Amino acid sequence: MSGVIDTDGARAEWSFPAQPDAVRIARHAVRDTLRDWGLEPVVGDVTVLLVSELVTNSLRYASGPIGVRMARIEPGDGMPSLLVEVSDPLPDPPTERAATPDDEGGRGLQLVAGTARRWGTRRGRTGKTVWFELALSG
Repeated sequence: MSGVIDTDGARAEWSFPAQPDAVRIARHAVRDTLRDWGLEPVVGDVTVLLVSELVTNSLRYASGPIGVRMARIEPGDGMPSLLVEVSDPLPDPPTERAATPDDEGGRGLQLVAGTARRWGTRRGRTGKTVWFELALSG
């Protein structure tokens, strides 16, 4: 069973067990939250796609809970963005690889890198986080 960890209007956080339905449940949670925030028409499809890819990667390689966190960021430079983080207990960072046309997988990080304003990975106390940022204007 998945659980909402926190929501406060500008951020939302969930934890999903490493089970086959985690990707589907994460997609619905992200889309519903973006709809509530009025952002679904702006970044809904791309956010759901990228979250699906990253949760799938976590599900494939990690055995513990998968965390998803979203936050609206209003920096001083006037360029609002959506920060999305996907965490799992595996400390090894994901490996970006060049998928060939015949490969069935391996495009998740390529999609993130090609779509996001910025993205990266960081180690945590109990695993890693892959994050990306999408522009909400311009």
